[in-house]
Amino acid sequence: MRKMTKLATAIALTLAASSAMAAYKPSVIFDMGGKFDKSFNQAAYAGAEEFKKATGISYGEFEITNEAQREQAMLRMAQRGFSPIVAVGFQQAPVVEKVAKKFPNTKFVIIDSVVDLPNVRSVVFKEQEGSFLVGALAAMKSESHSVGFVGGMAIPLIKKFACGYEQGAKYISKDTKVLQNMTGTTPAAWNNPTKGGELAKSQFDQGVDVVYAAAGGTGVGVYQAAKDSGKFAIGVDSNQNHIHPGTMLTSMVKRVDVAVRTAFEDVQTGKFTPGLQVLGLAQEGVGWALDENNRPLISPEMQGKLDKLRQEIISGKIKVHDWNTTQSCTY
Repeated sequence: MRKMTKLATAIALTLAASSAMAAYKPSVIFDMGGKFDKSFNQAAYAGAEEFKKATGISYGEFEITNEAQREQAMLRMAQRGFSPIVAVGFQQAPVVEKVAKKFPNTKFVIIDSVVDLPNVRSVVFKEQEGSFLVGALAAMKSESHSVGFVGGMAIPLIKKFACGYEQGAKYISKDTKVLQNMTGTTPAAWNNPTKGGELAKSQFDQGVDVVYAAAGGTGVGVYQAAKDSGKFAIGVDSNQNHIHPGTMLTSMVKRVDVAVRTAFEDVQTGKFTPGLQVLGLAQEGVGWALDENNRPLISPEMQGKLDKLRQEIISGKIKVHDWNTTQSCTY
């Protein structure tokens, strides 16, 4: 009888656990460019996949391909009981605010923007800090003392990348020239490799020998142009060093994967908290990538200098200016 009771209890616990697992429905809505953009969206995808692999729990997903889909996709997710709904990209903020008000019991996460509601977590990054480090590396590597930046959509967020990059380059040498171009003013700017390549080639023609792309899928064209021209490129968001080993000097990693995975885990375990999360070097939310693909390009002196700069930024000895604070870039 006791054995039967134990067996019945075990079965009941297993069924309860299975029911709880089935009831948990996390989801992610990827922004323009798609989950395989090799950059920002793909970092979010990696975080969701890490959670799935670790827990066995699947997640809902949707890839935005035009502006009209944003609200419809999020409403459908909420109506079907998904929670949390992780919205990747600042352009989804207005929709998050609208839908989150209609579904106060659903938890939402917005990446790269701020929505002040009791059921929303807003995750933003100190992109300027990571960009400072790769800007310093670019200046150390450059033989022409001229480095470049190709941004995606001309928005304040991307200007944070550009400003941090320029600060880092000029910290190494005030004489370093920094050329900057933005790809466009609409969301199409995130997925235009042809234009990215053209902008990079124009910068190379002007003497640039290291270019940093913060442009989503457009960056693929920048990296190809660097390879074709025998120059160096710097990736962004995901570790893109593997794309063209020997060409990719490094990547400014932005841990969107961690933000997504943590959101999934926190809701699952009942530890979800709304409000603002700011991730910089101190929180390991941004950084630079060193692996087998780019290690031959980085001297011990360069690595040592970047390690020192990282610690000085974390300690506050070096203060990296945030473009959004004054809408200008100072050094």
